[in-house]
Amino acid sequence: MNKLYESMYDLIVETSTKLPKDVRRAIAKAKLGESAGTRAAMSLATITNNITMADENVSPICQDTGLPTFKIKTPVGVNQLEIKKVIKEAIVQATKDGKLRPNSVDSLTGANSGDNLGDGVPVIKFEQWEKDYIDARLILKGGGCENKNIQYSLPCELEGLGRAGRDLDGIRKCVMHSVYQAQGQGCSAGVIGVGIGGDRTSGYELAKEQLFRSLDDENTVPELKELEEYVMENANKLGIGTMGFGGETTLLGCKVGVAHRIPASFFVSVAYNCWAYRRLGVKITPETGEINEWLYQEGEMIDFSKELAEQEEVAATSEAGEIVLEAPITEEKIRSLKVGDVVRINGRMYTGRDAIHKHLSDNDAPVDLDGQIIYHCGPVMLKDDEGKWHVKAAGPTTSIREEPYQGDIMKRFGIRAVMGKGGMGAKTLKALEEHGGVYLNAIGGAAQYYADCIKGVEGVDLMQFGIPEAMWHLNVEGFTAVVTMDSHGNSLHADVEKSSLQKLAQFKDRVFN
Repeated sequence: MNKLYESMYDLIVETSTKLPKDVRRAIAKAKLGESAGTRAAMSLATITNNITMADENVSPICQDTGLPTFKIKTPVGVNQLEIKKVIKEAIVQATKDGKLRPNSVDSLTGANSGDNLGDGVPVIKFEQWEKDYIDARLILKGGGCENKNIQYSLPCELEGLGRAGRDLDGIRKCVMHSVYQAQGQGCSAGVIGVGIGGDRTSGYELAKEQLFRSLDDENTVPELKELEEYVMENANKLGIGTMGFGGETTLLGCKVGVAHRIPASFFVSVAYNCWAYRRLGVKITPETGEINEWLYQEGEMIDFSKELAEQEEVAATSEAGEIVLEAPITEEKIRSLKVGDVVRINGRMYTGRDAIHKHLSDNDAPVDLDGQIIYHCGPVMLKDDEGKWHVKAAGPTTSIREEPYQGDIMKRFGIRAVMGKGGMGAKTLKALEEHGGVYLNAIGGAAQYYADCIKGVEGVDLMQFGIPEAMWHLNVEGFTAVVTMDSHGNSLHADVEKSSLQKLAQFKDRVFN
């Protein structure tokens, strides 16, 4: 199979950089459903802009390329060990080429392998079948949405919905609750795969398997088809919306599968995926390893580039209403901001995520952070032949992980703004009020859009934590975000969560018998 390496490399690159047709159509439909001028409309415009830029740059749609997960069906007699070897070689090269972020971290030492290989990584699931071709599929599911996976053990009590029993209606309640609990932290609008039954392990595997289905297919089980349609109709009534900013579209797809279980256990497992739903597949000729067909290619191909000029014109006319931030920022400037303000950042900012926050809680900062902006981001970086670093993808990571550290670090070092996605909790909100700080929400997954705003890399500290976790010194221009938590005790995230919980309660009554 001399062409197999090339085929697997192409599958990885296409999955990372080109959103499938069915997902594009779902996003286009969501965009049409939002009112002009709203935060949701602005977010979807940024998302479609980002999709176009990823196409043109052949660069990652989102910087978090997750743990690559392959699902491969082979005819009897095909050497699966050879396929596994070739996949690993292609993964290493794609990482070197900046198509994947190095995401494989030793769970005991915290060391990043740097090449996306390690124990259990990448994930490769093999299955034999009687057809005469290899079916190879890949999903790249980032950590932000992976962390919003959830598993329910029936019967149980659910916030807003009451008791969920061991029946189809109890399952319905679990699925609706899974959408509510994700809020904007999983980069909504999202897609959910649901696994009914199995054990704790096989239930999650069944749920993730549903994410390999097309958004346009119909469930062959009548009861599950009805459940999928119900969830799609009603989850979007929760008002969570794109990025959790509120709006008409919270869910782009719902796919449900079922497996047998033992009498003592009844699990409902939900795999949440963000809007950057990177999933592709190919049919491969076993004799040569050559691709003979790309999967998920049915239907119309949405070309968002046609809208790009119009979006840029609208953005240019709206700049007058935006507030410019340039570090060092004064407390007075920060306290003048309020929830809903759109800001454009120029000048210097620093990245800092999990390892940096833990380090700063026990050590001095490598730079003066007084009046500065910390960006929750783990970028994709490439170094050129002259040793200069370039940003290939740089969208925000989920901020709530930094909740234990954030408020204390801001007060200790004088940080005036933190930026990420999905919002933060009560501890950070209190610190923002006491210290004079704001939380800025960037658009999750928009890795190309934000990389274009980064005009240079001025330095890097704490590289021992690996590329995603290092503190990068970035020079930016026109870096746009929304104030969603201010220094006056206001939080858009808390408001949307409260409102969506009230709306969730309307689905408490029995629907399915």
